[in-house]
Amino acid sequence: MKISHEQLKQLIEAAIFVSDQPISRDRLKSTVLLDFSVSTQALNKVINELMLDYAPRGIVLQETATGFRFVSQDSLSQWLGRLWQESAPKYSRALLETLALIAYRQPITRGEIEQVRGVTVSSNIMKTLQEREWVSVVGHKEVPGRPALYATTKGFLDYFGMQSLSDLPEVDAFMAALEDAQELTTESQNSSNNTQNSPDSTQSDILTSETPSTSEQLH
Repeated sequence: MKISHEQLKQLIEAAIFVSDQPISRDRLKSTVLLDFSVSTQALNKVINELMLDYAPRGIVLQETATGFRFVSQDSLSQWLGRLWQESAPKYSRALLETLALIAYRQPITRGEIEQVRGVTVSSNIMKTLQEREWVSVVGHKEVPGRPALYATTKGFLDYFGMQSLSDLPEVDAFMAALEDAQELTTESQNSSNNTQNSPDSTQSDILTSETPSTSEQLH
């Protein structure tokens, strides 16, 4: 069955809009375009046109690791965030540093992360990263004990709007983006009484002059 260029554009736009997750070219072809004869070239042309159409708007068409989705302009986030009464989850600097190490040094073991950071990585941190589907176990290192090897997932790439790991920015920029996205505020040393029993949070939520930052150790 044939479909006009304008109808194809409307259908692709609508499909991406209503999808609850990024939608790939293959998924478009196997679902909404199944009844039509649409070449890859025609599909790519429509997608490129939509990207250009939305570029100057408040909503943009973004390609991630798993497909295409509509997202708001990053520059509007500080105002759009007021639409939600509940604030976004705030993650400790220890978790963000652990995520950065996995992203830039994957595959990596928990012991190797601890060696770089100089403190113990709590089980809760690894559990949270896996529950968010940002990190997964991709194998085991062939050394005594065969520790698990961790790497980032496509969900991690999707969340941070990247198509592949080659899109990772410089370490400093990535850490800054993580902190901005989670509205992370560094706690003062005087307010850390409730974390004194946790060696990981005590030494990582506030980076001391004796302990180099993760970004410095990654360079």
